[in-house]
Amino acid sequence: MSGNSIGRLFTVTTFGESHGPAMGCVVDGCPPGMALSAADIQADLERRRPGKSRHTTPRQEPDTVRILSGVFEGLTTGTPIGLLIENVDQRSRDYGDIKDKFRPGHADYTYQQKYGIRDYRGGGRSSARETTMRVAAGAIARKYLGERLGIGIHGYVSQLGPIELGVTDMGAVDSNPFFCADPDRIPELEKFMDELRAEGDSIGAKISILASNVPPGLGEPVFDKLEASLAHALMSINAVKGVELGAGFAAINQKGSEHRDEMSPDGFAKNDAGGTLGGISSGQDILASIALKPTSSISKPGATVDKEGKTTEIVTTGRHDPCVGLRATPIAEAMVALVLMDHYLRHRAQNADVENTTPVITG
Repeated sequence: MSGNSIGRLFTVTTFGESHGPAMGCVVDGCPPGMALSAADIQADLERRRPGKSRHTTPRQEPDTVRILSGVFEGLTTGTPIGLLIENVDQRSRDYGDIKDKFRPGHADYTYQQKYGIRDYRGGGRSSARETTMRVAAGAIARKYLGERLGIGIHGYVSQLGPIELGVTDMGAVDSNPFFCADPDRIPELEKFMDELRAEGDSIGAKISILASNVPPGLGEPVFDKLEASLAHALMSINAVKGVELGAGFAAINQKGSEHRDEMSPDGFAKNDAGGTLGGISSGQDILASIALKPTSSISKPGATVDKEGKTTEIVTTGRHDPCVGLRATPIAEAMVALVLMDHYLRHRAQNADVENTTPVITG
């Protein structure tokens, strides 16, 4: 299997399966001299960790990270950073009844067609458990970007099924199980999810991510536009079916005079572009949103076929998230951090000596 790495200069390679002994990753390209400990990474892992509320999977994983290499006397050495998280709460028996059946909407069928063999325990490599290591690696990138450039990356759930959510208090995002920035709506969300769980069904969600204090100049303006790299990274998250930058699909209904972000010495009038122009960061906030589909692992019976191609019925047992979007906010933040880190190092490598007298405007 190829395609397990992301990034050019800041490269992350993940490995492991949902019900294997451990998840791991190698982070290559982290500059030397940054203070780094397991505690720096653990905080983000705790935000993603399963089993924290009745609205997510009850699987209990502490997700305790170990740093195996690349750090000496508390500082990064510039060598590959190896990270490992052991799986401790696998229940592979939950998948015994469906090992020869393909779950509709899942990767079971395509993995079987591609490789001729698949790990049916929780989806193996296709499980969202893989994103644990993205969050761990993203925490390293986030720390560097924050300390060296002052970049802040914050996400929130902006829609849960039919319920559109506003932004009234970003400080509330990490204090509720929905990563919701509209805390007055939480009782409504709880009622919706309780009813959904009772039905044995699932639902999709929209997550928005804002990266602030991003310097202008990041992004390579042809195939590796900053928004192209962001779209690639965000689209690679399990269950993501759509990515928007700035106004996104709403730009279809805008006229040019409305969509363009007019400029003055005081800054940009607005940010429908989402923080990039011509594939290069403009100095405005990076604004991205992702749409996540409802998980296909549900207890409602559905029609499918087995490995022999015969018609059968499937009911997925085990422990699953009724809305994968509820734990995807720290994952999306991590992917944005990885992209920004990689493009910052690429920009620094080529353009560190560039002298520009044009003032920076941000809006």
